[in-house]
Amino acid sequence: MLLADVAATSATLAATRSRLAKRSELVDLLRRTPAEEVPVVARYLAGELRQRRTGLGWRSLSDLPAPADEPSLEVLEVDAVFERMAGLSGAGSATARGTLARDLFAAATAPEQHLLRGLVTGELRQGALDALLLDAVAEAAGVPADVVRRAAMLAGATEPVATAALTAHDADDARAALESFGLTVGRPVRPMLAASAPDVASAVARFDGRDVVVDAKLDGIRIQVHRDGDDVGVFTRSLDDITARVPEIVEVVRSLAVRTVVLDGEALALDDDGRPRPFQETSSRSATRDAELAAATTLRPFFFDVLHVDGEDLLDAPLTERLARLDAVVGTHAVERVRTGDPATAQAAFERWVTAGQEGVIVKDAAAPYEAGRRGSAWVKVKPRHTLDLVVLAVERGSGRRAGLLSNIHLGARDADGGFVMLGKTFKGMTDEMLAWQTERFRELALDDDGWTVRLRPEQVVEIAFDGLQRSTRYPGGLALRFARVLRYRDDKTAAEADTIDTVRALATP
Repeated sequence: MLLADVAATSATLAATRSRLAKRSELVDLLRRTPAEEVPVVARYLAGELRQRRTGLGWRSLSDLPAPADEPSLEVLEVDAVFERMAGLSGAGSATARGTLARDLFAAATAPEQHLLRGLVTGELRQGALDALLLDAVAEAAGVPADVVRRAAMLAGATEPVATAALTAHDADDARAALESFGLTVGRPVRPMLAASAPDVASAVARFDGRDVVVDAKLDGIRIQVHRDGDDVGVFTRSLDDITARVPEIVEVVRSLAVRTVVLDGEALALDDDGRPRPFQETSSRSATRDAELAAATTLRPFFFDVLHVDGEDLLDAPLTERLARLDAVVGTHAVERVRTGDPATAQAAFERWVTAGQEGVIVKDAAAPYEAGRRGSAWVKVKPRHTLDLVVLAVERGSGRRAGLLSNIHLGARDADGGFVMLGKTFKGMTDEMLAWQTERFRELALDDDGWTVRLRPEQVVEIAFDGLQRSTRYPGGLALRFARVLRYRDDKTAAEADTIDTVRALATP
């Protein structure tokens, strides 16, 4: 299959907002994809390369050759080039990688270059969400969507599921192949995800007066732990294997009185008073093999669910049953929780845990199974919302559905000298109306334009919601906003009335 076919579908996906239309486009391309190319095409439609690291980035793509006039690149040929890039290391690797990239982009047409750039940077923004892709796989293979979703949950990835479904002889064979996927100790499954609610009362109200389980939402990193005898694997939310980096977690899991187990939980670093240390310390610790950092920062695991114990799968068991098994296995390593149907009791737990330095709560249906890989209605998270009035310092041009608009805004707080300190960027929370308005507004404020980023006169104030702050070496203030999103533009405020960097630093102080 030509890469041009994938690029054309990607462009169509980006141009439409209709899920039905998107799914139709995906189904059409998947049905035309040769069996051996399904893994690559499925990954590209999800907006990802198969290679986790290629060594390329924005700087590598800043000076591309002119696009080719006619398409010639084959999908497997492109995948092979990225595989060669990923395998390069040592002296001369940067030069060799650059040569491969230039040759690849020189052979690509303009639409193909756009696709490749988006795949490399992870910012394709075509709206082909994984859930939508799975639905398309189901339709293309002629099997029920829930069968495909469960297989993807247990496989931990879309690629093998798409391959199994789309390379089968018929729908019956496809269903049999999908139903053969099971929970395997040692192979991570997609984690169950939570929806969001603005406050505890509305989260509890979603369950119509039934008892719920209210978990403390810890300010750590999500971990999934598998143990089979002495073999232990620790995986992140994105299913990356970090076992070798967290020997202290491995030691805890080996101490449990079980032979096989699969646990879902969080890992975090605590200070001497038992409060969570800054999230970035936990994140940095789990991302490095540095022995000195590992010795200085110990991660502690806390578990809130169990999927398997000693040969018994528990995915379909109600939460209350799973929690009883969890407590028997992990003891004091269980996340703190309360069971209640009273919003006041849940609110009191929320306030207690937030005061102790945690992120908030997750309100859970006590009778629900473990729906791995889904952001359904059985779990609802509530976090305290912080807001700041910041100044827009610059804006980046949009791509995909936002092409032609000014989208990603650079955010700054006032400093004591009358200047501004950048705290991060965001394109979250913007409605179509807001995008149209800010595009016109920021053109009026433009100081210079390098073709991608437009630097602005620092006049426009925007109200930003965010979940917290983390230390950052990227920005001069040493802090960055976590999960920032736009609430509204404040035309009633001048830049001189925006929040200061001292206010931001005060929020970062526990």
